Parts: sequence; structure tokens; C-alpha cells
Amino acid sequence: MVSLLSRHGPSVCLRAPALARTVTAVPHRQAQVADVGKGLETTTSSIPLFVNRKSAAQSTTPAPIVRPVATALPQDRDEFWREVPVWENVSAKDFLSYRWSVANTVQGTAKLFKFLHAVVPEEVPLNELGTQMQSRDEFIADVMEGVAAATMAIRMTPYILSRVNWENPRHDPIIRQFLPLKSVLIPDHPKLTLDSLHEEADSPVKGLVHRYSDKALFLPTSVCPTYCMFCTRSYAVGADTDTVTKASLKPTRRRWEEAFAYIENTPALQDIVVSGGDSYYLQPDQLRMIGDRLIGMPNIKRFRFASKGLAVAPSRILDESDGWVNALIDISNKAKKAGKAVAWHTHFNHPNEISWISKDASQKLFEEGVMVRNQTVLLRGVNDDVDTMSKLIRDLADNKVFPYYVYQCDMVERVEHLRTPLQTILDLEARIRGSIAGFMMPQFVVDLPAGGGKRLACSYESYDPKTGLSTYRAPAVTGRDKENKVYEYYDPIDTLPN
Repeated sequence: MVSLLSRHGPSVCLRAPALARTVTAVPHRQAQVADVGKGLETTTSSIPLFVNRKSAAQSTTPAPIVRPVATALPQDRDEFWREVPVWENVSAKDFLSYRWSVANTVQGTAKLFKFLHAVVPEEVPLNELGTQMQSRDEFIADVMEGVAAATMAIRMTPYILSRVNWENPRHDPIIRQFLPLKSVLIPDHPKLTLDSLHEEADSPVKGLVHRYSDKALFLPTSVCPTYCMFCTRSYAVGADTDTVTKASLKPTRRRWEEAFAYIENTPALQDIVVSGGDSYYLQPDQLRMIGDRLIGMPNIKRFRFASKGLAVAPSRILDESDGWVNALIDISNKAKKAGKAVAWHTHFNHPNEISWISKDASQKLFEEGVMVRNQTVLLRGVNDDVDTMSKLIRDLADNKVFPYYVYQCDMVERVEHLRTPLQTILDLEARIRGSIAGFMMPQFVVDLPAGGGKRLACSYESYDPKTGLSTYRAPAVTGRDKENKVYEYYDPIDTLPN
């Protein structure tokens, strides 16, 4: 899930770095190279190549207006999904179809169990060195026990599943984000809660969080294409689990109209984030309707659609038969003519999530003039070392996706094993800053528990690594007894010195 509200500004504060712990990322296997061009040549109605504008101009029959894939596709493409046994015979035409992606999404425990049995080898490494092994059944049992203890339901797209190194799934950075293993879970810090940011308390109407004076977060749906274990909105997003009954945000017109009425009748609001859930799960006509309503409100100057789709199902951007991306592009263009800014905020956490498909999708959005920014969550064992975070930032920048935020992991339940000490985010910023152009350098922030909003991680008032307690103030965030409030963030207990 992608969140949330944002503040712009170049302000930076750095403190003396401590030695950062390095976690070596498990390398993604080299997939086979195959001729995908032949499959694509037969699918020009779904994924059209460039129109020859000169020939079209000379023709007596007007050429149809199409939005092409950003660049003519090369003949050779890495069909990495064929490395997954259940998709070894899937053509590029099918894999790049969003309809096929939805139909083959792994959702729920029964489908997950069947999928894992089909793709996990008979033995997989138990430790990082590979000197100890465990059986397929042992690994799957560990996953299923983890699912039973988790706050989030299971849903993973074929794309993100195909980016996993199934020869070593236990130590794969993508698996660590989306599949809980009971053996790696650790007891929660006593301060962890389901709604750590107090979103429900800051909601004047259901599904609309109004925390900052001029910004609000609209949650039209509570469904995502892929569910993250560390979701900050685990109180509402996804299906009920064995441990959580969700405060579901169903996409009803009545609830939406209540949110629109509040936005229209609150002149101070100028900036809206449309999230969820995930904007990818809005139908194209729903996306257009929300965009048109916000464009038509005189008080709204900017709005953004938050979606992890570019990271977990990028083929939708290239699939002309779907219509979602055309709706987004039309809204972006219409907003520009009205003097308003629109952006897509997406959510990549690891370089392995990026492939030629996501690169082509990013290029298409860039050529169509859609601003795309990225919000990363700092996760232990996924991206908490300098090499991995630096590569992610640079890869995003190279693909015209602006690295916007790196978040300290929120204090939500069942993610203690993924949280890092505050010192880690301080060290990462100190060591990465200066290695890439400043306008491509993300802000490293803490979204303060209890609804204090985002603050630069280095702007703490106090931090004691021995107790793990850091304190912050948020002078601009007022209301609900927040004036002069001191907000507290706690490091994971298992990282504290003995």
C-alpha cells in the first residue's frame, strides 16, 4: 500500500553517522533470454508500436489515435517469468496482459499453498550461507503458520512473484516483504498498534484523513493488487485475517460523496492524496470521475494518485486494452490545462522489483508527461544497507521515477522483525547524500505515531539509542489536542543494547 500525505521542501539536517549494519541482498537469478518479439508482434491491438506519423499523414484514411508503448520493443527480451515452473510456458502476450495478471494473482491461503508446492524446490537454504537446508514442506509450513499470525491477507501478482529467487526464497528481499514466515516473526514492541498513525481519529468522515491544514488523504477503496506485510493501514486494508477484523472501506458512492462534500466545503484544503488500498483497484471510469471532481473544485490545487501498481503489476501501463493508464494520462493533461498539478506516487522497496517491463512502463508515463514519484519504506533485511538503498534510488532516478520519501517503518503490529532502529535511517541518509543529484535525493522521514505527520528523521528533539526512544514535535500539525505534543518513536526491542 502507498501512503500518504506529503510536504515539499529541500530542508535537510544531518547528524554524525554511526557504522551502519550491512545486509547483503540475495542476488536475483539470471533468467533465460528469449525472443519475445514474435509474441508481441501478434498483439498490436493490446500493445501497439509507434505509429508512422509521416505515412499516416500521407494516407487518405485518418490514422486512429493511439497511445503507443513508449519505445519500439526490441526483439530480445528477458522472459524472467518462465523461471517460475507454473509459468514456464506463458507467452509474453499473456504475461503482459493485465487481464491475465488478475486471473493468475495468488490470493488466499489455498492458492498460496498450491502455488508454493509447485514452485519451491525440494530443498531450500535455511541459513544465509546455504550450509543448512530445509525441505519444501518445512518451508511451506513456516509460511502458512506465519500467514495465520499476520495482520494482512495474502495477495501477490504474477509479476512480483516472478521477481523472487525461488531457489532461496527464505532470504529473498521480495518474499520478506509479502510472505510472513512464522520463524522470523518476533514479539511486538508494547507500543505497536494496528492504527499507529491514528488515521481513524483524524477522519472527519469515513475514509478521509485530514491531518495537515491544507492536505487530506482520500481512501476510496481498501483493496490492493498486492498486500504488504508492513501495511500502515492494516486496520482496514484487505480481507479479514485470523487476527484482525478489518474496518473495510468499500467503494460506495455514498461514502465518496461525503468525502467530496467535506473537501469542497473546507476551503483550506488544497492538496488531496487518492490512495486506499490502492488507486490501481479503481476502474478507469472511477479514476476519471474522482479526477474530474477534484479538478472542478476551486480550492484544490494539487492531487496525487497513490498506487503500488508500477512496482507489482507494471504491464497494465503497457496494456492498451485495459484503459486505466489512458484515464490517468487524460486526467493529468486535463488538470494541467486547468492549472493544477497531478502526480502518481508509487512504492518500490528493492532493485529486484525493477525489470524491463517496469522500465518501459515508466518511460511511457514519462513521455506522456505524467509525474511519478516513489515512496520507499525502510525494511530490515530488505533495503537497510547503503548499497541496496543507493542502487534503488539511482535505478528509480534513471527511470524517471523521482525518489521522494524513504520512510522509517511505522509502528504497526506484527512487523517488529522488519523495523530498524532510528540510527539506521540516519546513517543511510548521511552516507548516501552527495552521491546523487540533490533533486533525486529522497527525504528520509518518520511518520510520527499518534498522527504527528511526517518529520525529517534527523529532526528529532532527543534520541537515546540505549533505550531506543526518540522524540519529535510537529508545530504545524494542530487540532485534536496536538498543540505542543511530543511524539515518540521506539526502536525494535531486539536491537537495543543488552
